[in-house]
Amino acid sequence: MGLGCNNFGYVANMDVAASRLAIDKAIEVGITFFDTSDSYGASEDILGEVLGERRKNIVLATKVGSKPNALGEKSGASRGYILAEVEESLRRLRTDYIDLYQIHYPDPKTTIEETLRAFDDLVKHGKVRYIGCSNFTAAQMEEARTTAEKHQLHSFVSSQDEYSLLARDIERELLPLVEKCKMSELPYFPLASGMLTGKHKRGQPGAKGTRLGDKQFLADRFLHETNYAKVERLERFAKERGHSLLELAFSWLLSRPAVASVIAGATKPEQVEANAKAAGWMLSAEEMAEVDRITSATAVGELV
Repeated sequence: MGLGCNNFGYVANMDVAASRLAIDKAIEVGITFFDTSDSYGASEDILGEVLGERRKNIVLATKVGSKPNALGEKSGASRGYILAEVEESLRRLRTDYIDLYQIHYPDPKTTIEETLRAFDDLVKHGKVRYIGCSNFTAAQMEEARTTAEKHQLHSFVSSQDEYSLLARDIERELLPLVEKCKMSELPYFPLASGMLTGKHKRGQPGAKGTRLGDKQFLADRFLHETNYAKVERLERFAKERGHSLLELAFSWLLSRPAVASVIAGATKPEQVEANAKAAGWMLSAEEMAEVDRITSATAVGELV
Protein backbone atom coordinates (compact mmCIF):
# COMPACT_ATOMS: atom_id res chain seq x y z
CA MET A 1 0.00 0.00 0.00
CA GLY A 2 1.06 3.56 -0.72
CA LEU A 3 -0.04 6.85 0.80
CA GLY A 4 -1.65 9.43 -1.47
CA CYS A 5 -0.69 12.85 -0.12
CA ASN A 6 -3.12 15.12 -1.98
CA ASN A 7 -5.09 15.73 1.24
CA PHE A 8 -2.19 17.43 2.99
CA GLY A 9 -2.91 21.15 3.04
CA TYR A 10 -5.26 20.92 0.06
CA VAL A 11 -8.35 18.77 -0.50
CA ALA A 12 -9.08 18.04 3.15
CA ASN A 13 -7.50 21.26 4.42
CA MET A 14 -5.10 19.30 6.64
CA ASP A 15 -2.56 21.43 8.47
CA VAL A 16 0.94 20.30 9.39
CA ALA A 17 -0.15 18.77 12.71
CA ALA A 18 -2.94 16.68 11.15
CA SER A 19 -0.70 15.64 8.26
CA ARG A 20 2.05 14.64 10.67
CA LEU A 21 -0.27 12.21 12.44
CA ALA A 22 -1.12 10.51 9.14
CA ILE A 23 2.49 10.42 7.93
CA ASP A 24 3.81 9.09 11.24
CA LYS A 25 1.17 6.36 11.27
CA ALA A 26 1.98 5.38 7.67
CA ILE A 27 5.64 4.89 8.50
CA GLU A 28 4.75 3.08 11.72
CA VAL A 29 2.61 0.49 9.89
CA GLY A 30 5.19 -0.07 7.17
CA ILE A 31 4.02 2.13 4.29
CA THR A 32 7.08 3.26 2.36
CA PHE A 33 5.62 4.72 -0.86
CA PHE A 34 4.43 8.34 -0.70
CA ASP A 35 2.87 10.00 -3.74
CA THR A 36 2.27 13.73 -4.15
CA SER A 37 2.34 16.47 -6.83
CA ASP A 38 3.52 20.02 -7.27
CA SER A 39 -0.15 20.95 -7.73
CA TYR A 40 -1.43 19.57 -4.39
CA GLY A 41 -1.35 22.84 -2.51
CA ALA A 42 1.07 22.66 0.41
CA SER A 43 1.52 18.88 0.21
CA GLU A 44 5.18 18.93 -0.87
CA ASP A 45 6.04 21.54 1.78
CA ILE A 46 4.35 19.50 4.51
CA LEU A 47 6.04 16.26 3.45
CA GLY A 48 9.42 17.96 3.44
CA GLU A 49 8.89 19.37 6.91
CA VAL A 50 7.46 16.22 8.49
CA LEU A 51 9.64 13.52 6.95
CA GLY A 52 12.98 15.00 7.89
CA GLU A 53 15.67 12.33 8.12
CA ARG A 54 13.08 9.62 7.46
CA ARG A 55 12.93 10.70 3.83
CA LYS A 56 15.80 8.32 2.97
CA ASN A 57 13.72 5.35 4.15
CA ILE A 58 10.82 5.87 1.75
CA VAL A 59 10.12 5.94 -1.98
CA LEU A 60 9.11 9.53 -2.63
CA ALA A 61 7.09 10.23 -5.78
CA THR A 62 5.84 13.53 -7.08
CA LYS A 63 4.45 14.89 -10.32
CA VAL A 64 4.79 17.82 -12.67
CA GLY A 65 2.51 19.12 -15.41
CA SER A 66 -1.03 19.07 -14.04
CA LYS A 67 -4.06 20.29 -15.91
CA PRO A 68 -3.99 24.11 -15.98
CA ASN A 69 -6.13 25.84 -13.37
CA ALA A 70 -7.90 29.15 -13.93
CA LEU A 71 -4.55 30.94 -13.68
CA GLY A 72 -2.73 28.47 -15.94
CA GLU A 73 -0.44 27.43 -13.10
CA LYS A 74 1.39 24.13 -12.56
CA SER A 75 0.74 22.96 -16.09
CA GLY A 76 2.60 21.74 -19.14
CA ALA A 77 5.48 19.39 -19.82
CA SER A 78 7.89 21.67 -21.68
CA ARG A 79 11.61 21.38 -21.00
CA GLY A 80 11.81 24.85 -19.48
CA TYR A 81 8.92 24.25 -17.12
CA ILE A 82 10.11 20.82 -15.99
CA LEU A 83 13.68 21.95 -15.29
CA ALA A 84 12.45 24.96 -13.31
CA GLU A 85 9.70 23.15 -11.44
CA VAL A 86 11.82 20.17 -10.36
CA GLU A 87 14.03 22.60 -8.44
CA GLU A 88 10.96 23.95 -6.67
CA SER A 89 9.77 20.45 -5.81
CA LEU A 90 13.21 19.50 -4.47
CA ARG A 91 13.22 22.66 -2.34
CA ARG A 92 9.73 22.06 -0.97
CA LEU A 93 10.39 18.39 -0.29
CA ARG A 94 13.75 19.25 1.34
CA THR A 95 15.56 16.55 -0.59
CA ASP A 96 18.25 16.41 -3.24
CA TYR A 97 16.59 13.68 -5.31
CA ILE A 98 13.13 12.40 -6.26
CA ASP A 99 12.63 8.64 -6.48
CA LEU A 100 9.82 8.75 -9.05
CA TYR A 101 9.08 11.89 -11.09
CA GLN A 102 5.87 11.66 -13.12
CA ILE A 103 4.09 13.64 -15.81
CA HIS A 104 0.69 14.30 -14.27
CA TYR A 105 -1.19 14.72 -17.57
CA PRO A 106 -0.17 14.61 -21.23
CA ASP A 107 0.71 18.01 -22.67
CA PRO A 108 -0.69 18.42 -26.21
CA LYS A 109 1.41 21.57 -26.71
CA THR A 110 4.75 19.83 -26.14
CA THR A 111 6.26 16.90 -28.03
CA ILE A 112 6.92 13.80 -25.96
CA GLU A 113 10.53 13.89 -27.16
CA GLU A 114 11.06 17.29 -25.52
CA THR A 115 9.54 16.03 -22.28
CA LEU A 116 11.58 12.83 -22.27
CA ARG A 117 14.83 14.66 -23.03
CA ALA A 118 14.24 16.91 -20.01
CA PHE A 119 13.50 13.91 -17.83
CA ASP A 120 16.53 12.08 -19.19
CA ASP A 121 18.79 14.96 -18.16
CA LEU A 122 17.30 14.94 -14.66
CA VAL A 123 18.07 11.23 -14.30
CA LYS A 124 21.60 11.67 -15.63
CA HIS A 125 22.23 14.49 -13.15
CA GLY A 126 20.94 12.42 -10.22
CA LYS A 127 18.02 14.68 -9.37
CA VAL A 128 15.52 12.00 -10.35
CA ARG A 129 15.93 8.21 -10.05
CA TYR A 130 13.03 7.02 -12.23
CA ILE A 131 10.34 8.60 -14.38
CA GLY A 132 6.69 7.75 -14.88
CA CYS A 133 3.50 8.96 -16.50
CA SER A 134 -0.06 9.46 -15.34
CA ASN A 135 -3.37 9.63 -17.19
CA PHE A 136 -1.83 8.74 -20.56
CA THR A 137 -3.76 6.80 -23.18
CA ALA A 138 -2.29 3.59 -24.51
CA ALA A 139 -1.41 5.39 -27.77
CA GLN A 140 0.38 8.18 -25.89
CA MET A 141 2.30 5.68 -23.81
CA GLU A 142 3.33 3.71 -26.87
CA GLU A 143 4.54 6.92 -28.52
CA ALA A 144 6.60 7.71 -25.42
CA ARG A 145 8.07 4.22 -25.38
CA THR A 146 9.10 4.23 -29.03
CA THR A 147 10.48 7.77 -28.76
CA ALA A 148 12.63 6.84 -25.76
CA GLU A 149 13.86 3.73 -27.56
CA LYS A 150 14.64 5.61 -30.78
CA HIS A 151 16.66 8.33 -29.04
CA GLN A 152 18.10 6.10 -26.29
CA LEU A 153 16.45 8.06 -23.51
CA HIS A 154 15.27 6.91 -20.11
CA SER A 155 11.69 5.71 -20.42
CA PHE A 156 8.69 5.56 -18.13
CA VAL A 157 8.81 2.76 -15.55
CA SER A 158 5.30 3.31 -14.20
CA SER A 159 1.83 4.48 -15.12
CA GLN A 160 -0.51 6.06 -12.56
CA ASP A 161 -4.18 5.83 -13.48
CA GLU A 162 -7.66 5.59 -12.05
CA TYR A 163 -8.35 1.92 -11.42
CA SER A 164 -10.79 0.19 -9.10
CA LEU A 165 -13.45 -2.50 -8.98
CA LEU A 166 -15.88 0.09 -10.38
CA ALA A 167 -13.50 1.74 -12.88
CA ARG A 168 -11.79 -0.87 -15.04
CA ASP A 169 -11.44 0.99 -18.35
CA ILE A 170 -7.64 0.74 -18.36
CA GLU A 171 -7.93 -3.03 -18.79
CA ARG A 172 -8.96 -2.60 -22.44
CA GLU A 173 -5.72 -1.17 -23.84
CA LEU A 174 -3.55 0.59 -21.27
CA LEU A 175 -2.97 -2.16 -18.70
CA PRO A 176 -2.03 -4.79 -21.33
CA LEU A 177 0.57 -2.34 -22.67
CA VAL A 178 1.89 -1.68 -19.17
CA GLU A 179 2.32 -5.41 -18.70
CA LYS A 180 3.87 -5.89 -22.14
CA CYS A 181 6.43 -3.15 -21.46
CA LYS A 182 7.19 -4.59 -17.98
CA MET A 183 6.13 -1.33 -16.37
CA SER A 184 4.36 -0.94 -13.03
CA GLU A 185 0.77 0.22 -12.60
CA LEU A 186 -0.04 2.60 -9.72
CA PRO A 187 -3.82 2.83 -9.25
CA TYR A 188 -5.37 5.95 -7.75
CA PHE A 189 -8.98 6.34 -6.56
CA PRO A 190 -8.90 2.64 -5.50
CA LEU A 191 -12.16 3.09 -3.59
CA ALA A 192 -14.00 4.73 -6.51
CA SER A 193 -14.11 8.10 -4.75
CA GLY A 194 -15.59 6.43 -1.66
CA MET A 195 -18.20 4.24 -3.31
CA LEU A 196 -16.27 1.11 -2.29
CA THR A 197 -16.26 2.04 1.39
CA GLY A 198 -19.87 0.86 1.58
CA LYS A 199 -20.87 4.08 3.33
CA HIS A 200 -22.98 5.44 0.48
CA LYS A 201 -26.42 3.86 0.58
CA ARG A 202 -29.08 3.59 -2.08
CA GLY A 203 -31.55 6.49 -2.06
CA GLN A 204 -29.35 8.73 0.08
CA PRO A 205 -27.33 11.71 -1.17
CA GLY A 206 -23.57 11.64 -0.73
CA ALA A 207 -22.55 12.80 2.73
CA LYS A 208 -21.16 16.31 3.02
CA GLY A 209 -17.40 16.37 3.38
CA THR A 210 -16.94 13.38 1.06
CA ARG A 211 -15.98 13.37 -2.61
CA LEU A 212 -19.37 12.01 -3.65
CA GLY A 213 -21.16 14.49 -1.44
CA ASP A 214 -19.23 17.58 -2.47
CA LYS A 215 -18.48 16.96 -6.15
CA GLN A 216 -21.56 16.60 -8.30
CA PHE A 217 -19.71 15.23 -11.34
CA LEU A 218 -18.46 12.32 -9.23
CA ALA A 219 -21.90 11.73 -7.74
CA ASP A 220 -23.41 11.66 -11.23
CA ARG A 221 -20.79 9.15 -12.31
CA PHE A 222 -20.89 6.71 -9.39
CA LEU A 223 -24.19 7.05 -7.52
CA HIS A 224 -26.52 5.02 -9.69
CA GLU A 225 -28.51 1.82 -9.30
CA THR A 226 -26.10 -0.54 -11.05
CA ASN A 227 -23.20 0.58 -8.89
CA TYR A 228 -25.27 0.32 -5.71
CA ALA A 229 -26.14 -3.24 -6.69
CA LYS A 230 -22.51 -4.07 -7.47
CA VAL A 231 -21.31 -2.69 -4.15
CA GLU A 232 -23.98 -4.61 -2.24
CA ARG A 233 -23.05 -7.82 -4.05
CA LEU A 234 -19.30 -7.25 -3.55
CA GLU A 235 -19.84 -6.52 0.13
CA ARG A 236 -21.82 -9.74 0.52
CA PHE A 237 -19.15 -11.66 -1.41
CA ALA A 238 -16.43 -10.40 0.94
CA LYS A 239 -18.46 -10.96 4.10
CA GLU A 240 -19.22 -14.56 3.13
CA ARG A 241 -15.45 -15.15 3.08
CA GLY A 242 -14.69 -13.38 6.34
CA HIS A 243 -13.43 -10.15 4.80
CA SER A 244 -14.55 -6.54 4.42
CA LEU A 245 -15.33 -4.57 1.29
CA LEU A 246 -12.23 -2.47 1.98
CA GLU A 247 -10.06 -5.61 2.01
CA LEU A 248 -11.60 -6.75 -1.26
CA ALA A 249 -11.06 -3.39 -2.98
CA PHE A 250 -7.36 -3.18 -2.11
CA SER A 251 -6.45 -6.87 -2.26
CA TRP A 252 -8.11 -7.28 -5.66
CA LEU A 253 -6.00 -4.46 -7.10
CA LEU A 254 -2.81 -5.83 -5.59
CA SER A 255 -3.56 -9.21 -7.15
CA ARG A 256 -3.13 -7.71 -10.62
CA PRO A 257 0.35 -8.67 -11.93
CA ALA A 258 1.44 -5.17 -12.94
CA VAL A 259 0.22 -3.34 -9.82
CA ALA A 260 3.22 -2.38 -7.68
CA SER A 261 1.41 -0.26 -5.10
CA VAL A 262 -2.05 1.16 -4.53
CA ILE A 263 -2.27 4.89 -3.83
CA ALA A 264 -4.79 5.43 -1.04
CA GLY A 265 -5.43 8.83 0.48
CA ALA A 266 -6.32 9.31 4.15
CA THR A 267 -7.09 12.19 6.49
CA LYS A 268 -6.79 10.35 9.81
CA PRO A 269 -4.22 7.93 11.29
CA GLU A 270 -6.87 5.26 11.79
CA GLN A 271 -7.69 5.38 8.08
CA VAL A 272 -4.02 4.92 7.22
CA GLU A 273 -3.80 1.91 9.52
CA ALA A 274 -7.02 0.38 8.19
CA ASN A 275 -5.80 0.76 4.60
CA ALA A 276 -2.46 -0.86 5.40
CA LYS A 277 -4.14 -3.82 7.08
CA ALA A 278 -6.65 -4.29 4.25
CA ALA A 279 -4.17 -5.52 1.68
CA GLY A 280 -3.54 -9.09 2.82
CA TRP A 281 -6.30 -11.14 1.19
CA MET A 282 -4.87 -13.52 -1.41
CA LEU A 283 -7.84 -14.16 -3.68
CA SER A 284 -8.09 -17.53 -5.39
CA ALA A 285 -8.63 -17.93 -9.14
CA GLU A 286 -12.27 -18.83 -8.47
CA GLU A 287 -12.76 -15.75 -6.31
CA MET A 288 -11.19 -13.53 -8.96
CA ALA A 289 -13.53 -14.98 -11.58
CA GLU A 290 -16.56 -14.28 -9.40
CA VAL A 291 -15.43 -10.70 -8.81
CA ASP A 292 -15.03 -10.30 -12.56
CA ARG A 293 -18.59 -11.54 -13.07
CA ILE A 294 -19.97 -9.09 -10.53
CA THR A 295 -18.06 -6.04 -11.73
CA SER A 296 -18.67 -6.69 -15.44
CA ALA A 297 -22.43 -6.53 -14.98
CA THR A 298 -24.02 -3.67 -16.88
CA ALA A 299 -27.50 -3.93 -15.40
CA VAL A 300 -28.95 -4.64 -11.98
CA GLY A 301 -30.64 -7.80 -13.24
CA GLU A 302 -27.27 -9.40 -14.01
CA LEU A 303 -26.25 -9.26 -10.34
CA VAL A 304 -28.77 -11.70 -8.86
